[in-house]
Amino acid sequence: MYSQSQNPASRGGCPVHQMTNAAPSGCPVHVSPRAAEFDPFGDAYQQDPPDYVRWAREQEPVFYSPKLGYWVVTRYEDIKAIFRDNITFSPSIALEKITPTGPEANAVLESYGYAMNRTLVNEDEPAHMPRRRALMEPFTPEALKHHEPMVRRLTREYVDRFINDGRADLVDQMLWEVPLTVALHFLGVPEEDMDLLRQYSIAHTVNTWGRPKLEEQVAVAHAVGNFWQLAGKILDKMRQDPDQPGWMQYGIRKQKDYPDVVTDSYLHSMMMAGIVAAHETTANASANAFKLLLQHPDAWRDICEDPSLIPNAVEECLRHNGSVAAWRRLVTRDTNIAGTPITAGSKLLIVSSSANHDERHFADADLFDIRRENASDQLTFGYGSHQCMGKNLARMEMQIFLEEFTRRLPHMRLADQAFTYVPNTSFRGPEHVWVEWDPRQNPERAQPEILSRRQAVRIGEPSTHAVTRPVVVERADPVAENIVMLTLASPDGKALPRWTPGAHIDVECGDTGMSRQYSLCSDPAETGRLQIAVLRETESRGGSAWVHEYAKPGTRLRIRGPRSHFRLDETTPRAVFIAGGIGITPISAMARRARDLGIDYELHYSGRSRDGMALLAQLQQLHGERLRAYVSAEGTRNDFAALLAQPVAGTQVYACGPERMLEALKPACAHWPEDTLRVEHFHSTLGSLDPSKEQAFEAELKDSGLVVTVPADQTLLTALRAANIDVQSDCEEGLCGSCEVRVLAGDIDHRDVVLTRAEREGNGKMMSCCSRARSGGRIVLEL
Repeated sequence: MYSQSQNPASRGGCPVHQMTNAAPSGCPVHVSPRAAEFDPFGDAYQQDPPDYVRWAREQEPVFYSPKLGYWVVTRYEDIKAIFRDNITFSPSIALEKITPTGPEANAVLESYGYAMNRTLVNEDEPAHMPRRRALMEPFTPEALKHHEPMVRRLTREYVDRFINDGRADLVDQMLWEVPLTVALHFLGVPEEDMDLLRQYSIAHTVNTWGRPKLEEQVAVAHAVGNFWQLAGKILDKMRQDPDQPGWMQYGIRKQKDYPDVVTDSYLHSMMMAGIVAAHETTANASANAFKLLLQHPDAWRDICEDPSLIPNAVEECLRHNGSVAAWRRLVTRDTNIAGTPITAGSKLLIVSSSANHDERHFADADLFDIRRENASDQLTFGYGSHQCMGKNLARMEMQIFLEEFTRRLPHMRLADQAFTYVPNTSFRGPEHVWVEWDPRQNPERAQPEILSRRQAVRIGEPSTHAVTRPVVVERADPVAENIVMLTLASPDGKALPRWTPGAHIDVECGDTGMSRQYSLCSDPAETGRLQIAVLRETESRGGSAWVHEYAKPGTRLRIRGPRSHFRLDETTPRAVFIAGGIGITPISAMARRARDLGIDYELHYSGRSRDGMALLAQLQQLHGERLRAYVSAEGTRNDFAALLAQPVAGTQVYACGPERMLEALKPACAHWPEDTLRVEHFHSTLGSLDPSKEQAFEAELKDSGLVVTVPADQTLLTALRAANIDVQSDCEEGLCGSCEVRVLAGDIDHRDVVLTRAEREGNGKMMSCCSRARSGGRIVLEL
């Protein structure tokens, strides 16, 4: 139990009163008017925390709040750094009551024997990590798969109850009770006293993170005390049969192996905290997600039409409007945050919901974009050694909820209503979400078979490989022998994502299961359309043949991207562009951009015959004498040794074409400055894994406090995911760079085609999908 004085000075930080400049040592000599007015219990913060502190993100990223007695931190990089350093920034106050209670309420809590102790949320090292390791296994993706059938069954049963009503409060009628039942099942708690547990859970939130009035504090204290005693009684029942399934029973069994790590008092505290953590945050996150998606009808329509978008939509909902608005930390030693000196003993409110709207990390951060490629960078789950262990259980539930509703109630809409929230600093979700629909339009009435459809659940961070967008083929023009130019547009006529020269898209080949990468060759300034040129290859695996046969005007396609790891350095004074065959597509966009920027450049284009050289006439018109064409049928070839005989200071060489051409360029550029040559690859064999030739190795994850063993038959990426560590990925061949992780120590065997020679030698990053520790050594990663 935590009891504090009403004086902000006793809560750490600076007791600034009446805006005086006569501040004690270590306190701010000035508090801005906006900082003085900051009130996280007010309606403006409750309705939209990121917008409420927008002024701080832009003008005063770290400020002192006299009303709260806390320093408030609002930017992404600062907050992630705080999460990363759990020694300087102790989590010990994460569950401390933010508003002091009076003596009467404290006496009530004492009468119930309330003795809430440290948990995984607020425990310091060295005690925290041994407990986290001991109790982690039930949270791994493999272990969580066993809960999927139960989540699906509950979701179906609850929707069945109101599917024909035409109106429902999603919170009261499903989103509160299903996550609670799932939480109880996961913990191993009997499904009983649900209404009472719900009441206790709310009371615990208000008691810890809210601002109950003096007359409310006693009632809240009684509810919290009853919650504490109930948790103890349930735990006693579990001890009688510890072999039953459930996380608490798992903890009881682990207690036999680690009695000094998993103690009785710890299990009691975790029993109470676990019910809240596994239930309330998921319920609130789900309510936020439905509200947000229905407020954006285009996004709701998109996931109804393409359920494969649901996993990334969940990440974007967690980023844009998550259920955890802020966390708290205690500063253990004098430090500095974003240029602001902070003294030991100060308390921090780190507004993670504000970090999730930081334009420095998320482009168009206020835009709700379910295809956002870095949505899973959100800090709603925290980061590092205290990151939410139950994050993937929450992801599973939210994906299944959305799948059920998009399939059965795609015509659902928000009813007119005013949204209300339980006032507190940290956890938020609407108390009610009323929706309406016409039951006569329920798809299952005409198509009962839709009830048997099922979308695969992705347990863990969604791969960008699954994030697609629809496009329609406007034109399909032959531009050379066996080459067709596709002009693609959004079906609704809206702008397509911006891209940079060298970018490519992935095109899904209908229902074949194939997808192929094609470079963009249009003008990046044209936001309404994308263009790709596709060569029908004689030794094709089927992708280019499918495009030539089926991609006709009016055809709807699904694409991923655009994305680029082959970028033009727009500050270079001089560029040499070299293309072979269909490799002209990214090079053409780069040359156009160089021309527009006034860069000194030359363009070299090789092909077997003029009839087979796409874009040749257009390139001649755009580049004139800067273009040099080499045509094998006419007896001309590009002599790389002669072309690149003399290094020219400040020059970059960009090349795309057949692998044999790219290999020939390497020795021709060997005497040029390091990393002069930059190439685009579409195929890689460097990342292929032969277990008989590999060695196991260990990866120490510095931010998480874990050591992961990577067997000889497994990639680092696979091992990280099995350990519940989020890492993005796409191609998983060492081609795209999306799975990059930072290396702090160790010797890396680089097998990708993304990093430059200097980056490899610098040993500061690696591609987790293919690269490994050299000779089975140990590496240290910033994860």
